Amino acid sequence: MTQPEPSHIALVTGGNRGIGRGIAEGLAAAGFTVIVTARSGDHAEQAAADLRAAGHSVVARGLDVTDAGSVLALQRWVENNYDRLDVLVNNAGGYFDTSHSPSTPDFSIVQGALDVNLIGPWRMAAAFIPMMKRRSYGRIVNMSSGAGAFSGGLRATTPAYSISKAALGMLTLKLAADLKDSNILVNAVSPGWVRTDMGGPSAPRSVEEGADTPVWLATLPEGGPTGGFYHDRKLIPW
Repeated sequence: MTQPEPSHIALVTGGNRGIGRGIAEGLAAAGFTVIVTARSGDHAEQAAADLRAAGHSVVARGLDVTDAGSVLALQRWVENNYDRLDVLVNNAGGYFDTSHSPSTPDFSIVQGALDVNLIGPWRMAAAFIPMMKRRSYGRIVNMSSGAGAFSGGLRATTPAYSISKAALGMLTLKLAADLKDSNILVNAVSPGWVRTDMGGPSAPRSVEEGADTPVWLATLPEGGPTGGFYHDRKLIPW
């Protein structure tokens, strides 16, 4: 892992629990100042306080990625307090839907999944890429899923979640192409089935295992890969 400058700043959405918290801890341990966000500012602060108690440089902010005003307020806060953002981890997500099928959809669930899993990361990237461009440096990591991979086979389950994550893959490719030769690297991750609130206690993988590849991608050296989909630090098919 390339050690960042101590002044490097990372932002992890949904960083108060689960894989997001594991990513925040990994980046803080690598020397980043980490901004942990959650929909509840109190929940974000609780996670940040725990990490600060362990000796890390972590701050907390409330953020709703589905709210353009909330994203803009955070962008302005980061601009005013740090004047830079080096790493954006789009971890916030949800809507692992099992209550409907593609042929009998609940479009309120579909819209919610797209807002959180696709539009949210897109909105965050658009807000913070200008800061990265000013310094000719940035790493964007989009948390996807094997459930959103076309190579995963034909299954009718979790349609809203799967389709939104597949679309996140296309966003990753489009951003990587748009930012080619800018030293802003954009990649997506499938963390696998991890023991979190969403994954449940029977999942075979630990939070540390799920967080390892996102932290690796967030600390890629100059000339590292972009536009890829990774699991356990290995490139996998879309």
